Amino acid sequence: MSGLPGGFWWLWLSTLVNRTGAFVLTFLSLFLTQELGFSGWYAGLVVALHGLGGIAGSPLGGMLSDRWGRRPTMVTGHLAAAACATALAFVTSPWAVAAVVLLMGVAMQSVRPAIGATIADQVPEHDRRRAYALNYWALNLGFAIAATGGGAALFLGYRTLFLLEAVATALCALIVFVRLPETRPDAPVNADGKRSAESRLTTLDVLRDGPFRTLVLLSLLVCTVFSTPWVGLPLTMTSQGLDPESYGVVIAVNGVVIVAFQLLVNRITEKRSPVALLVTSALLFAVGTGATALAGSPLVFALTVVVWTVGEMVYIPVNAAATARLAPVHARGRYQGVMGMAWSIGGFIAPVTAGWVVEGPGPAVLWLGCAAVALVAAAGYALLLRRALSGDETEGDAGAGKTGAVPGVGAGAGGGTDAGPDAGAGPGAGAAGAAVVGKKDEVGAV
Repeated sequence: MSGLPGGFWWLWLSTLVNRTGAFVLTFLSLFLTQELGFSGWYAGLVVALHGLGGIAGSPLGGMLSDRWGRRPTMVTGHLAAAACATALAFVTSPWAVAAVVLLMGVAMQSVRPAIGATIADQVPEHDRRRAYALNYWALNLGFAIAATGGGAALFLGYRTLFLLEAVATALCALIVFVRLPETRPDAPVNADGKRSAESRLTTLDVLRDGPFRTLVLLSLLVCTVFSTPWVGLPLTMTSQGLDPESYGVVIAVNGVVIVAFQLLVNRITEKRSPVALLVTSALLFAVGTGATALAGSPLVFALTVVVWTVGEMVYIPVNAAATARLAPVHARGRYQGVMGMAWSIGGFIAPVTAGWVVEGPGPAVLWLGCAAVALVAAAGYALLLRRALSGDETEGDAGAGKTGAVPGVGAGAGGGTDAGPDAGAGPGAGAAGAAVVGKKDEVGAV
């Protein structure tokens, strides 16, 4: 944990504070069904709307962080999210609740590209993978505190917890405003001193960068697999006659393993090839999800969770560092926004697909399908990105000015960063849906 700049640790602290107060999405499904009396179908739809908001919020936040600045984007997004959490404590109309959750998805996800870009701005390239891993560790540590602490504090009422989240998110904005310096690099200018066309990139321009487009598409596959257990696992376990409490114990293994072993995984993978690690993580997802088709007891289900959780711990920081490596300096926010959008799309697709497959062809088809998709991703990393991500990460950002498919957009092997929701489709899936969003909505920006 040594050797990182002070500004990173203030950002790390803001992440920890923010996720420690993540009560809304952790308990949203229960609030909607138990407190307001809505159906499980409506609760799942509302949780999915949060992910839909993230699809719009990610590119918006990326554009704002490059044009407006990292700090104002983060502060505005956090305050908007705090306002939404406050509103949820008072609104009761189904349309109002849906609208607030949608806006909350936009606000929360708009912050993520700015966070990832700030890490890339502050941390030298050879330390970025470690920095992203530490930020992801803070996210999981905070989420674990929120889930256990919120469960213990439910006697206060859901609305009180939502107000506590608003306070925590506002405190996060205060930390960023007071302690975090602005890190946005100056935009490229022409000989006459005016901003060049390179500084006015759109999402489509970013996607014209061939290596990065490939990374995004492969990340979409991995994210879809990664998000599936949060809906498919409770449906599968209940279809085998296991009670929802068993699912709660099994899925808790994910957070326990990450909090306990993320720093160790960082040490083991620190000097490894990014392509090799991306392939390895995709293979772990394939083995973990594929083996779920054979599981029949809580212990075996828990072992499958351990396998794909190790894949998660390897994948998240490496994918973030790979995005940073491919992004030109002046477009870090936009690249992060596009990657975050891909994660939001995958997280939106997974719950819908999982519910349909489990109730139709059956759980075994779902898990074998996940394994097949993860294997395709592993092959894609090995065959399509080896050249783009090869090279010594200690070289810094010397390659950031290299061009890709579009002048001023691609960074071939150069150097800014980053990397769902749940529809709750069955017994035990409602609470699980809220949990995956509560924890995983930050994955897009680690």
